[in-house]
Amino acid sequence: MSATPHNHRATKRNRRLLAAAAGFATVGALVAAMPAGAADGDRHSSRHHWTRTVDVQLLSFNDLHGNLQPPAGSAGRVTRTNPDGTTTTIDAGGAEYLATHLRQAREGKRYSITAAAGDMVGASPLLSGLFHDEPTIEALNKLDLDVTSVGNHEFDEGAVELARLQNGGCHPTEGCYEKKANGRPKKFEGADFPYLAANVTKEKSGRPILDPYFIWEKNGVKIGFIGVTLEGTPDIVSAEGIKGLKFGDEVETINKYTKVLERKGVKSIVALLHEGGAPASSSYNYNCDSPGPGDGISGPIVNIAKNVSPQVDALVTGHTHQAYACTVPDPSGKPRTVTSAASFGKLYTDTTLTYDRRTRDIVRTSVASANHVVTRDVPKAEDMTQLIDRWNTLAAPIASRPVGYISGDIENSFEAPEKPIGNLIADAQLEGMAPADKGGAQLALMNPGGIRAGLVHKASGSEGDGVVTYGEAFTVQPFTNMMTAVDLTGAQLITVLQQQVSGPNQAAPKILQVSKGFTYTLDMTKTGADRIVVDSVKLNGEAIDQAKTYRVAMNEFLAGGGDGFTVLKEHKNKLVGGSDLDILTAYFAAHSSAATPLAPPATGRITVVK
Repeated sequence: MSATPHNHRATKRNRRLLAAAAGFATVGALVAAMPAGAADGDRHSSRHHWTRTVDVQLLSFNDLHGNLQPPAGSAGRVTRTNPDGTTTTIDAGGAEYLATHLRQAREGKRYSITAAAGDMVGASPLLSGLFHDEPTIEALNKLDLDVTSVGNHEFDEGAVELARLQNGGCHPTEGCYEKKANGRPKKFEGADFPYLAANVTKEKSGRPILDPYFIWEKNGVKIGFIGVTLEGTPDIVSAEGIKGLKFGDEVETINKYTKVLERKGVKSIVALLHEGGAPASSSYNYNCDSPGPGDGISGPIVNIAKNVSPQVDALVTGHTHQAYACTVPDPSGKPRTVTSAASFGKLYTDTTLTYDRRTRDIVRTSVASANHVVTRDVPKAEDMTQLIDRWNTLAAPIASRPVGYISGDIENSFEAPEKPIGNLIADAQLEGMAPADKGGAQLALMNPGGIRAGLVHKASGSEGDGVVTYGEAFTVQPFTNMMTAVDLTGAQLITVLQQQVSGPNQAAPKILQVSKGFTYTLDMTKTGADRIVVDSVKLNGEAIDQAKTYRVAMNEFLAGGGDGFTVLKEHKNKLVGGSDLDILTAYFAAHSSAATPLAPPATGRITVVK
């Protein structure tokens, strides 16, 4: 295969193959002497006949977030709907199992591509996050990933760090994490696969910061990939990390580069898009084309899919951490495959693209796609186990240090507006920022997207022993956001609650987690800002006075207006405190011991009317 990005820069994997390719230089002369039909056909081996169409396997996944080890608790489970209507919960995920499943899926497939739709790194567990996600890039190389789009989390540490993950080199401040046998630093090699960022451009030059597209080629079969992230990335990442960058419209960008690929003679095109939707069911095998194509899915991806050029043959998506394999009509009304494989490596999607050699296009009516569970009942991939063990050895002194104790699971229940782990974090932030010299906070707000996992206890039957280690705490809050205490008026507090369910958050509400003593009612029978029952908003039993000023604790991401909470940028008198992770571990130290473990916090701060 070959890569032809916009600047014609070959990927490192291709450069490693150049020497081997030189041995086939004489093939051109042989092909010239072949009949026309044979020259246009499969030159791989004389044992294969030429056929007009060939099936190309597209394996895809998204939102891995550095989860090399099996995700714990509910974060590591998927739901299957059985033929009789009952459901089964399956433990899933883990790079050792993902590698085995992908390798088994490729067996017997002459044409197979593996692609991803962003957020491969960022918000990662400590095993990867402690080393700035170098372990995950190494694992993706071993998985034979061919190409991925960027996601919003690829920008968590800024564009310069993203470029290092692509091109290699040791961390600019921490240096090289490993040593060679001779004791010299071992340089990080970077990704063997291209990251695509078609709609992420430099404001001054207008040029993409990374390749916008990639052309996969084997035996004359060519498929182009265009990679984009959601246009709203600036709203959900730190402003400092994307300074000087512009994020363009997804549809306009994909359609622009579709024309570029067509001019290069590439007519089979797949969009890798880090934006997604919400199926009507959480089961990974839900039929979202019932009663009609795409009827069972909603969210931003639907409108995008309906407007992306009909020349694009399939959309591999992500961001929402949902599982679906749907068909959504393109602008010409023809059905087109749109897929997503949940998150954390729990699923992979297997799509068959039937390639017509004569038209050089995909036969849309023959496209078939399904999600498959990365079960843990297959042999572990030995090379992946070795990789994990190697990095675990480096991380162990930090990761295994106990920071607290719990008496039961503290869940990060994704479906519920109020999450036990969210309550715990908000309470810790309030306590950490409440002293007068620390900010004088009266309440705390925590963004749900900043909570990446729950905490697991053995009493529930899950893995765990009641001890919370630093590594587990890091997995819950991996961003190391600095905490702030700010002044907000009561009116601004009401507005921020309304912004959870209106404006950019109306379609997919982002419900802030709140500290103890702060209560309100969320009426889901209404729409938009009216879902917040204003008279119900209280602090320690007293109605919020809209003219009064309150001291509110929150991380710097929220204080900067992240996640669409623009009113929070209007704060005054900001005081910066410690990191969110340090405040969480301090809370555990103050409120738990082996003899008196911390109980899961009760819910009930947010009353939901359905």
